[in-house]
Amino acid sequence: MTLGEPDSLPLPLGEGGGEGCLRATIAELIATFAHAKTFGSLIQIGLKRLPSLREQLSILKNAEASGDLYAQAAAKDLLPLVRQALVLGMQFDAVVANPPYMGGKGMTPALKDYARATFPDSKADLFAMFMERGFGWCKPSGFNSMVTMQSWMFLSSYEAMREKLLTQRTIQTMAHLGARAFGEISGEVVQTTAFVLQGQHFSGFKPVFFRLVDGQEAEKEAALRSNQNRFDATVQDDFKKIPGSPVAYWVSKNTIDAFSNRKISDIAETRLGMATADNNKFLRLWHEVNIDKLGLKVLSREIAAKTKKKWFQYQKGGDFRKWYGNLEYVVNWESDGYEIQNFSDEATGRIRSHNYNLDYIFKEGVTWNALSSSNTSARISIGSLFDNAGSSMFAVKTEDSLALLSLMNSYVVSNLVKIISPTLNYQPGDISKIPVAYSAIQGIELAINAKNAIEIAKTDWDSFETSFDFLGVDLVAKFKDESLLVNTWNKYSVGVADAHAALKNIEFENNRLLIDAYGLQDELSPEVPEDQITLTHADREKDCQRLISYAIGCMMGRYSLDEPGLIYAHAGNVGFEPGRYATFPADADGIVPITDELWFSDDAPSRIREFLRAVWGPDTLEENMAWLAESLGTKASETPDETIRRYIADKFFKDHLQTYKKRPIYWLFSSGKQGAFQALVYLHRYHEGTLARLRAEYVVPLTGKIQNRIEMLQKDASAANSTAARNKLAKEVEKLKKKHVELLAYDEQLRHYADMRITLDLDDGVKVNYGKFGDLLEGVKLVTGGAGDD
Repeated sequence: MTLGEPDSLPLPLGEGGGEGCLRATIAELIATFAHAKTFGSLIQIGLKRLPSLREQLSILKNAEASGDLYAQAAAKDLLPLVRQALVLGMQFDAVVANPPYMGGKGMTPALKDYARATFPDSKADLFAMFMERGFGWCKPSGFNSMVTMQSWMFLSSYEAMREKLLTQRTIQTMAHLGARAFGEISGEVVQTTAFVLQGQHFSGFKPVFFRLVDGQEAEKEAALRSNQNRFDATVQDDFKKIPGSPVAYWVSKNTIDAFSNRKISDIAETRLGMATADNNKFLRLWHEVNIDKLGLKVLSREIAAKTKKKWFQYQKGGDFRKWYGNLEYVVNWESDGYEIQNFSDEATGRIRSHNYNLDYIFKEGVTWNALSSSNTSARISIGSLFDNAGSSMFAVKTEDSLALLSLMNSYVVSNLVKIISPTLNYQPGDISKIPVAYSAIQGIELAINAKNAIEIAKTDWDSFETSFDFLGVDLVAKFKDESLLVNTWNKYSVGVADAHAALKNIEFENNRLLIDAYGLQDELSPEVPEDQITLTHADREKDCQRLISYAIGCMMGRYSLDEPGLIYAHAGNVGFEPGRYATFPADADGIVPITDELWFSDDAPSRIREFLRAVWGPDTLEENMAWLAESLGTKASETPDETIRRYIADKFFKDHLQTYKKRPIYWLFSSGKQGAFQALVYLHRYHEGTLARLRAEYVVPLTGKIQNRIEMLQKDASAANSTAARNKLAKEVEKLKKKHVELLAYDEQLRHYADMRITLDLDDGVKVNYGKFGDLLEGVKLVTGGAGDD
């Protein structure tokens, strides 16, 4: 017989029961177990139902023993349901389990609905629902012991569950195992904890915790058996003093007490940044676009609209850097962001972008990296919009912003925020809960320190050509009185070291002041390791690579030795003024060959010699060439010119791609593996006639030069007196022939693209524009996203 509707069942009646009562009980049971295969032991049988179930069990047993065939058939079908319900309703002194885990994405619709209705506080994961269900199996003072994921201890999605647990239950003991607790499960994803919870709450109770998050399984077991890393001084009720009530058992009483102070939310608004819904469409690195369309240092939304510009500064998190910097991106906010604010799904019409923060954009604030693997890093933000990876806070008073910036870059906050958000994903809600314990006078000192730190960090940031405030490489811009490059670099190194020392002292003083203010002298040290000072270090090789990059920028006309800063970054070579480059003339067409041999007098390696002469004079030219070559790594028997040529031909473009984050401004046209021809073309000076000029001025003449060289070497080989000499010349001829074949094929391809007279719209970005030239360019897949794209 198959179970149907209760009204269709021939139900046996006992002496004390009524048919209506029994039918109601059976109907409730059938509804309870309708999804039994899915819900399993999550199904709860309330204590109030047990007496009725026991009565029905007796009735059904009697029916089973009776001679009534219909009653026996009904009892046969119904008894398993009743017995199953009674089992699920049992209570024990202790429950021990290792429940499965499954997030909402893996649940069926029915299970999701059941979770929302039955376990609203723990619905985020199956294991958390079983934690709550476990108390249903426990007697009022029973013990619920499980091994689960650790996420319930910290994440905001379990906050309500934690607060209820801390209020109604008692944590007796816990072994916080973290990752790699079980040999068969590797990696960091599965991070666990084992615990014993008691059904009753005991006020003032101090649980015993073991912090076993480091090491492998055997090391964790040994530490637990030897009673290591034991924490038993914290009252469970004190966890509720911390915002979000995380089970932060390792923190001291002073740290917990710090949360009784005012919060960042009391003096500043923390805001989640914008989600564009399509970063490829709306974001660019600032150097990709026409500088005429850049709105830099705009201080209000109204001013931004009046500028008629298209691209505006955009804070997007970035590398671990403090105080100032990471100003790399711009966002399309033309016409007050009309396009981005109306960016909708074609199918539904729903606006896809959100969090525009219209009341906060362009205002002075503090931005921080949402994701961090170490300490917090925050920077001043002025004149920018901001991303959800670069969320920001805004205080009413400037001095409060600066003091908060010092706070955010301190060890105190790095310590506190890891308690609030142990996942190291620092959302505005997390930051808003950070306590502010410094006094008004201390706040003034912190603000002064922040102002000085910003100045140091900005000077450092602006020393790189990826800053829009770059004036020139320091080796050239700041030490013009020197004639030797080695002396220039030595002076530069001293200046960098002094800046490091000054910033390190500021951060030390901030740490000291804040550690005292929060009463954490016994827990934190104000000392700042070198790797926490986010300024550049003097590095002879890298500094000389930057010098060459700047020199190539001067060749291209991007920079000039006669004027500081960016000179030409417009579009299509329109408005280029040769007269602004008197000391070191810019290339006439923005094309600079970088072949591995001296085929052209205006190639990049040759012009490096001219550059050094222009900056440091002719008297020390050879010394400076030798020092520069040595800095780049001279090989045995190489001349300085050969070393510099090898670096530019083989390595410069790779460094350039890294510096400009795979969005190069000097594009490498390359004939192929044989390296017959390479030339850099400046993106902002490219126009529809550039390829024809590249072919006419360089590729076609080089084809003839290589052919002439082959013929000359063949004559030399015929006249050679020894076999060794002939063989050597023959190898050179063979090498040149391969280059010649490669160059002929490249010329044919180049002619095809030159005839197309390709134009570029810089608003489309390098990723799109770089892909318009087929295989003429080096690293197409890397730049356009076919390989290794961010």
